[in-house]
Amino acid sequence: MTSKPDILPDKEIEEQRTVQDEIYIDPVAEKALLRKLDMWIVPPVMLLYLLSFLDRVNIGNARLYGMEEDLGLVGDQYQLAVSVLFVTYIASELPSNLVIKKFRPSRWIAFITTAWGIVATLTGIVQDFKGLVACRVILGALEGGLFPGLTIYLTMFYTKREYALRIGYLFVSAAIAGSLGGLLAYGIGHMDGVAGLRGWRWIIIIEGIPTFILGIAVWFWLADDPDSAHYLTINERELIDARMRRQIGHTKSSDQMHKADVYAGLKDWKIWLFCIGQFGGDTILYGYSTFLPTIIRGLGDWNTAQVQALTIPCYAMGAITYLVVAWFSDRTQRRAVFTVILGLVCAVGYALLVSPAPSGVRYFGCFLAAMGLYVIVGLPLAWLPSNNPRYGKRTVATGLQLTIGNSAGIPAPFLYKTHEGPRFVKGHAISMALVAMSSLIYMAFWAWFRRQNQRKIEGKEDHRIQGLTEEEAEELGEHNPRFHYTY
Repeated sequence: MTSKPDILPDKEIEEQRTVQDEIYIDPVAEKALLRKLDMWIVPPVMLLYLLSFLDRVNIGNARLYGMEEDLGLVGDQYQLAVSVLFVTYIASELPSNLVIKKFRPSRWIAFITTAWGIVATLTGIVQDFKGLVACRVILGALEGGLFPGLTIYLTMFYTKREYALRIGYLFVSAAIAGSLGGLLAYGIGHMDGVAGLRGWRWIIIIEGIPTFILGIAVWFWLADDPDSAHYLTINERELIDARMRRQIGHTKSSDQMHKADVYAGLKDWKIWLFCIGQFGGDTILYGYSTFLPTIIRGLGDWNTAQVQALTIPCYAMGAITYLVVAWFSDRTQRRAVFTVILGLVCAVGYALLVSPAPSGVRYFGCFLAAMGLYVIVGLPLAWLPSNNPRYGKRTVATGLQLTIGNSAGIPAPFLYKTHEGPRFVKGHAISMALVAMSSLIYMAFWAWFRRQNQRKIEGKEDHRIQGLTEEEAEELGEHNPRFHYTY
């Protein structure tokens, strides 16, 4: 190791190049950097997604406290109100990803968060179906840019070896939102009649106000990139840059938006197939998250408080499972094996829900479904961008993956129509089929990426860099023979 230069006696990182021009990074300094990044980035990111998810799905808890009756919802109007949010939600995802760098992440995320906090709060005072739909449409347009923006934001600070766990924190937030939503709904529901408002209105109003406050805080809290992060020293910023350059395919140029990369992303069959797998996973995520109270209520003769309490351990199981899986996935740099196995566990859970088994067995199916659904939705969101080192293509990949995946929010509410309760056999059967489909897709990618890596190891892709300089080869991104896919 080289000695620290006298002009920087407090330097926390050291970088040296071997004869192969590889970058060496002090592991102690790197661990200290990761701790600092997690301290400054993870809390606001988790809070943002927690409140986003809560504001999006609290309509499921409001239903238990008289929303349908008060607004005069009939037929499929409730399902329409749930699903219409996702029309504008998915329409705003890709455009948001393409402009977030231009408007600066801190400003863009703060704007959409504050705005949807206002809309979410005002949803509590709507008087009819039309007002509810109007609020849901606007809420979807504003919330749609958050998750894809956060996924791109995380890639600016973390390498692909650390990405799954940080994405995992977002899905843990979703699970916490599910548990917290049930607890809050039970407590706030007792405010029925306060100031002349029904309990379901207070649920929506009180859960919307913190989002507005957080949006204002994010303006000052989030840094736009490592170079503007006030909490990082110059040496820590250099360390982040070195960590990114250590990844094959990551160059200064690749971190910029290029039209050629955007077009390459739109033409890549792998991205589109990942999107289909994401659609299957998101269908069960939105069906489960919105209708779990309704599903559990159909399993036995329980009151509203008992139903809310029974949702909490299911979400807790999902959160714990995903955190453990994400940690091992980052540790081993394996995505497919965990995605496929937990996807099949989820399918077994839905098989139990479809079966005529006793209520206790079917409730156990809710646990199995929760164990798998966050994994089969979350890990691919870390898997796909890690195999696209160029920013433009990665942005398109993530945007499409989330847009098509979240379009599942449109049909998902219709899987659980009121008149098909209490067993909802059709909804559970379709969910089981979709999660099985997604598992098969990811199993196919497991085999394909492994085969491609073997071809690169055997030199069968070396023709791509013949006649190119070292710098030109680095610009090839995933097509560089030295770049190995994560699978």
